[in-house]
Amino acid sequence: MKRNLTLSALFAVAFLFISVNIFAQGDDIPFGDLPPTNEYGKCYAKCKIPDVYETVTKQVLVKEASTRLKKVPAQYETQTETIMVKEGRTDYKVIPATYKTVTEQVMTESEKTRVKTIPAKYRTESRQVLVSEARGQWVKKKKDPNCFSDNPEDCYIACYEEIPAKYRTETYQVLDTPAQQMEDVIPAKYTTVTKKVIDQPARTVEIPIEPQYKTVTKKVLVSPETTMEDIIPAEYKTATEKNLVSKGGYTVWTEILCASKTSTSTVRAIQKALNSMGYNAGSVDGVLGLRTQTALQQFQTDKGLPLGNLNIETLQALGINY
Repeated sequence: MKRNLTLSALFAVAFLFISVNIFAQGDDIPFGDLPPTNEYGKCYAKCKIPDVYETVTKQVLVKEASTRLKKVPAQYETQTETIMVKEGRTDYKVIPATYKTVTEQVMTESEKTRVKTIPAKYRTESRQVLVSEARGQWVKKKKDPNCFSDNPEDCYIACYEEIPAKYRTETYQVLDTPAQQMEDVIPAKYTTVTKKVIDQPARTVEIPIEPQYKTVTKKVLVSPETTMEDIIPAEYKTATEKNLVSKGGYTVWTEILCASKTSTSTVRAIQKALNSMGYNAGSVDGVLGLRTQTALQQFQTDKGLPLGNLNIETLQALGINY
């Protein structure tokens, strides 16, 4: 049985749609039950198991084999000859003189001082004021990485979470440094006087001009045109049909790993355990790529574990300390 795995479907709460709506029977979900326990830090999932089909293929003759005559064109070879079209010579080029700029500094205003006032500095301090107390409730999630399906409607996640207390921040100003006066030194001002002087004198250089050639080509017959028989193979098309192998449905509520306990170190531990048991999960890099996903699903299938999510039974079977 072949199942679809996606990269985004394995992290437990990498991108959760946070909602404070409490699960209720019939509240836009196709189930009439809630998860078995309501404990802080526990999450559950129901995942859709798709229908499984097998495809039967067969070859159908579209066109029988035949023959046809085709012409084999004559073949030619190209012969080339190189001839001189212009003799070489020597040209002369005058390189003009170059100049450089010499500068010197002349003071236009002497150094002086002035007194300036540095304003007082204040710092901002804050305090926290309680707005609402912490509380706990069932929170429903949409697309959850612990489910293996691309369709966000295939998995329904219920986590009993603590809604933290809310505070607001009040700020006020406190004097940090009082105002003070200091003497500021204004540096002297200078102006730059420039003049041009010769750097390199003009000179004459020789430029050799290479002779020019051109290539004359002509075609010579190697083999004349002929006719040969070409066999056209028969043409077939593939006809396919689908047969239902097993009917899909939804799993029971299965405890999965919540967001606070899911990390790259957990993924590395899963990869290491799968590799040690002979399931090729690829490099131990903490990334749940296609190879790791395939190995994890094969392990669940071989061990008779719940499929479609990163559940607690699978972690226990792998020996992962979650």
